Amino acid sequence: MSILEVSNIKKKFENTEVLKGISFDLEEGQSISIIGSSGSGKTTLLRCLNFLETPDEGTISVRGQKLFDASSPVTNPEELRKIRLHFGLVFQQFNLFPQYTALENVALAPMMAPDGKSKEEIYENSKVLLDSMGLSSRINNYPHQLSGGQQQRVAIARALALKPDILCFDEPTSALDPELTGEVLKVIKELALRHTTMIIVTHEMAFARDVADLAIFMDNGIVLEKGPAKELIDNPKEERTKQFLSRLST
Repeated sequence: MSILEVSNIKKKFENTEVLKGISFDLEEGQSISIIGSSGSGKTTLLRCLNFLETPDEGTISVRGQKLFDASSPVTNPEELRKIRLHFGLVFQQFNLFPQYTALENVALAPMMAPDGKSKEEIYENSKVLLDSMGLSSRINNYPHQLSGGQQQRVAIARALALKPDILCFDEPTSALDPELTGEVLKVIKELALRHTTMIIVTHEMAFARDVADLAIFMDNGIVLEKGPAKELIDNPKEERTKQFLSRLST
């Protein structure tokens, strides 16, 4: 059974229909890249999956449990908080708390979770996560003392701290220069090798092809093409997909 089932997600902002019926499934341990032009609806889809936006239609299920049904949406803040825990989200702009160290940024959400873990356990796990990001020597540094790539790796560790079912990335390298982009992509590749279930909105086509199991090409609010990542990116079937990839290559 799929770990994630997305069915007929639609989202409108005033008179603009941004998502026009998005559906896809994802198996546990798989990674899926979502590609497409700016304005195609990629980020809005990711925000709907993380319940930062409320879809107008459709359903979202994780591990067979229906987390969202537009016919009876969850409005209770506590229930929303619980269902959001199924997803970890890494933003474009890091969004670290400037007044906290790297270690404190990672530990903050678990400290607020009512799961009975001690402060010592949470901080130890946070250190392990930062070490896995290559940041063991930076745990006491504040965000302004870290490079952009280091800040994004702290953000990835923070997203993993609550052990989400699915880790989501929204253009994780768009705010980085090419050198720093490489170190963040390396971390995501390592997560893929560990079979972390991931949804990656990205403009890095070589990365999308080599790391993801599946790829979706979105255009004007619909899934125009989907399939194995290497096949879709190397040999797209739809003319619009071909045009998009051709423009990137030139």
